[in-house]
Amino acid sequence: MNRLTLADTAAGIVSLLILTAAAWVAIYGPAAPIPLHFDASGQADRYGDRHELAAALAGLAGLNLLVAWMTGRQADAAADPIRQKGLRRGQWLSIIIMGATAAFVAWSSLSPAALTGAAHPGGAMAFLAFILLVAGAVLGRVGPNPFIGVKTPWAYKSRLAWDRSNRLAGRLMFWLGALGLIASPFAAQPTGLIALTIGVLIAAAWSVFESWRVWRADPERQPF
Repeated sequence: MNRLTLADTAAGIVSLLILTAAAWVAIYGPAAPIPLHFDASGQADRYGDRHELAAALAGLAGLNLLVAWMTGRQADAAADPIRQKGLRRGQWLSIIIMGATAAFVAWSSLSPAALTGAAHPGGAMAFLAFILLVAGAVLGRVGPNPFIGVKTPWAYKSRLAWDRSNRLAGRLMFWLGALGLIASPFAAQPTGLIALTIGVLIAAAWSVFESWRVWRADPERQPF
């Protein structure tokens, strides 16, 4: 039986905290309809009840456990210490992203501004920028896995393509996140959020192309 690691324990704690928040929302959350979705300008365009929000939080808790557990088991099975370390980084990254997403979902629906039907205009941009910053700081050191990273067919057929495309994606995401965080309090919305989203799409396309380019030039690549 595999022993629990610090990352496994952290995943359990984060999921328990999210489930506790879900239970609190289901029992003590606002009885009136609460905003569950916002348009690009930060205005609520769909409402629901507290049980729907609680179910969404519970789903995030379950997803966090599933991804962390599967990534952790891959790390346990890895014979290469470098690959094992890379998978552990991916496990930590998934825990941080899931925890931050749950906190953002709850804040978006339950903050005083949200209950009036309007979210903080830079909130979504700041959240996306934070996720990009954290993911970018780690992504280049995450080993091949089915959950996190530039998961193209070429990256799975060439370790060099995986490493280089994920390092490129990590650098691009980190700097997009840093610039987004700096700009989020001042940028006009939804222009700022749209610009950041376009930047992410360009970074993703560039990283996918890089995985193909490196795979094609790698003499040790696996054929299809």
